[in-house]
Amino acid sequence: MSLEKIALFPGSFDPFTNGHLNTVERAANIFDQVYISIVTNTTKKALFTLDEKLDLAQKATKHLENVSVIVQEEGLTVDLAKKLQANFLVRGIRNATDYEYEKNIAFMNSQLNEQVETVFLLSHPEFSNVSSSIIKEIAYFGGDISAFVPKCVHQAILEKYHQD
Repeated sequence: MSLEKIALFPGSFDPFTNGHLNTVERAANIFDQVYISIVTNTTKKALFTLDEKLDLAQKATKHLENVSVIVQEEGLTVDLAKKLQANFLVRGIRNATDYEYEKNIAFMNSQLNEQVETVFLLSHPEFSNVSSSIIKEIAYFGGDISAFVPKCVHQAILEKYHQD
């Protein structure tokens, strides 16, 4: 009898993009259960609160029965993986820069918890230049971001930037 394949997909998701959605949809086809963990990125000023990001990610992934969204307010990702009995960390890779960054984190995670394997999913070409930072900048200046984010996220960003 094989063990259930449980994966953890951590990120700040500020905002949750179509690239993130594509990665989680593909992960949902590979793993029995996928947890999206929303973390705070202390190096960036957040557009959305943790609760808002939780709500938006839940709405964007509601069609995926084996995906759950949680908030990780503190602690190491590998510790959360152990708590959730997740033996896989999912990371989306858009380019060589992402790979170099994620490779180093994957190595450190394997040193901290050798039971956790990092799985890199290469971004589909249409998402390889999409980043949350770029989306926020385009939206801030009134550009159309509808092709880059789920509808619920698009609406929430419009409300954030264009409230009177």
